[in-house]
Amino acid sequence: MGVRSAVDLVTSAASGNEKYSVFTLGSLIHNPKVLDDLKALGVRTVTYDQIMRDKLVTRNCTVVIRAHGISPGLEKYLRSKDFKVIDATCPRVKTNQIKTQELSQSAYCIFIAGETNEQGLKHAELAGLLGYANTAPFNAVVSNAEEARLAASSLYKINENAKTALLGQTTISNDEYQAIANEIKKYFPNLEIINTICAATNERQDALREILTETDAIIVAGGEESANTRRLFAIAKESGKPCVLVENAKQIPEEFFSYDVIGISAGASTPDTIIDEIEQTLINNI
Repeated sequence: MGVRSAVDLVTSAASGNEKYSVFTLGSLIHNPKVLDDLKALGVRTVTYDQIMRDKLVTRNCTVVIRAHGISPGLEKYLRSKDFKVIDATCPRVKTNQIKTQELSQSAYCIFIAGETNEQGLKHAELAGLLGYANTAPFNAVVSNAEEARLAASSLYKINENAKTALLGQTTISNDEYQAIANEIKKYFPNLEIINTICAATNERQDALREILTETDAIIVAGGEESANTRRLFAIAKESGKPCVLVENAKQIPEEFFSYDVIGISAGASTPDTIIDEIEQTLINNI
């Protein structure tokens, strides 16, 4: 829902505007095909630093906050400028941001579960949530159960009676989230666990697990930069069945046309046209 809404808002904003008058703060969507389509409409992707450095012509500009959301400090800065700001933050993410702020202001120590890359950079959604947790006496981003254990242990040494709460990236898997919660609860049994996972994320992962029992192989369709797509691929790999992550039908390995039953799963940002193309390619070659 959040991704579709963001794409619709940007497409509408770009229609009828001069080239490069619409900017998205970071990649709007982790799908190359959709990004190419938006680029053809004149939409540019920029970073916070570029907005400051490029000195955009404010009276002709629209800056779009993508579905991942941003920190309140960055949003305040954007709105202090003359250019138009469109907030395409996913409603679920926005709810989580507000809840994080409420807990932070109530002196809760905040644990945020989600993804960081190999360079230690936080997923955009987490960076935004951290901004809403800035008044908390303690906050930590944890990517797995071990990191959660270390962070909880560190807090326990400071304040073993701390009020604690756990929130997470909307696309984290339920199993990962529960494993992180279990480690924190070893130190803080009264941990308040906030249900922040998007229902669509759970439904997609559950559906994949269901079709894994009925198929010989799995194709996961989506962008390699998409966190929720990579989680689907991880679930498929854990099954031990042949699986592949592709961004389009041309990337389907030749050997996949030899299987009798193939399942298709797709990330939240994968357009229906690409899913249909993959399905039709399989039908035509099996």
